[in-house]
Amino acid sequence: MTGAVNLTELRRVLKTKLRVPKNTVSAIEEFLRNQTIVPKPKNLLDVELRDRDDAWVLASAVAGGADLLVTGDSDLLDIASVAPLRIVDPRDCWEALRKRRRWKRE
Repeated sequence: MTGAVNLTELRRVLKTKLRVPKNTVSAIEEFLRNQTIVPKPKNLLDVELRDRDDAWVLASAVAGGADLLVTGDSDLLDIASVAPLRIVDPRDCWEALRKRRRWKRE
């Protein structure tokens, strides 16, 4: 599940910050659009963020009932302790998944 707002932000970051090739961005977006897409929420949450786009990403995650928000965005990571859901960076997410898989095998 992802939010419509998140897809827009992902596309922007992949193209401009990470300079991912256009066809790869399109393939990623096509894959995600085949999942459940949460529409843009009507309102922002009562959490202060510097970047309004980040505020919409957070609101979309909460509106969609996400358990976890994985992001490399420092503004979102900075408010993790007061956010209404768990926010982690990609490395922390990977480590948690890796440990969980290992635990299941034991």
